[in-house]
Amino acid sequence: VEKMSYRINDKFPGDYEAKQAILEVGRRMYAKNFVAANDGNISCKVSENTIWCTPTGVSKGYMTDDMLVLMDLDGNVLKGDLKPSSEVKMHLRVYKENPKMNAVVHAHPPAATSYAIAGLPLNHAILTEAVMGIGEIPIAPYAMPGTEEVPNSIAPYVTTHNGCLLANHGALAWGKDVMEAWMRMESIEYYALVSMYTHGLIGQANELTCDQVDRLIQRRTNSGIMTGGRPLCRNCNADGVPACESCGSPSAAAQMAQQSACSAPTQQDEVQQVVEIVRKVLANQNFH
Repeated sequence: VEKMSYRINDKFPGDYEAKQAILEVGRRMYAKNFVAANDGNISCKVSENTIWCTPTGVSKGYMTDDMLVLMDLDGNVLKGDLKPSSEVKMHLRVYKENPKMNAVVHAHPPAATSYAIAGLPLNHAILTEAVMGIGEIPIAPYAMPGTEEVPNSIAPYVTTHNGCLLANHGALAWGKDVMEAWMRMESIEYYALVSMYTHGLIGQANELTCDQVDRLIQRRTNSGIMTGGRPLCRNCNADGVPACESCGSPSAAAQMAQQSACSAPTQQDEVQQVVEIVRKVLANQNFH
């Protein structure tokens, strides 16, 4: 028996498929504590000019398909008894800036939101998967909720990155379908959590070298992912060490200086790092 297709064409899902995807991601967001109470919103395009989106004032973990709202890209409600969230303006801006995107997910995952509150982008090359998958995650400046400041704040990143942090607010991710946008949101939170563990709790992160980052980005490009920016390599932001050519266009002298800084550490360097870590551990445990 041939399976029923809910797609009206190869580019967009049909109404049923789009709504079921939104409901599924809503449940996942709520189950993973990416949202609290009625926070967060999800949308999915079903044509060049129409989207289904989540309503305001409803928990994303307990939505039913009759709660969803059909809108056009000008913000007009076409179908639905409930009101869309005022934050749907972010979604509409993503679709207008980058017509290739067919879904947007907004949530408040704890680790990523903590970075957003601290005003820190996720831009250090510490995870192979992060470099190859989502790339760096910039932070959009603070914007007053419900105003045009919100869509304006995220507009610069929509065609160059796969998501962004929202200052003092949360995170936003987009993709070719609802599941890709959701997976990117998951990856943002994982990136933030590992960054918090390594930089915060452990106090040390062995970041990738410039050559390693360049090779990973080349593989990312070869796989068809053209967005994501370039996370900072190991020597970037090091005291007194200029950025490498890929990260900061240094002078010729700076390029020579960074070559050694971006090379793999010697065995002596690694031993010294281990010694320093052991010393810190012993000091914290008051061993004498």
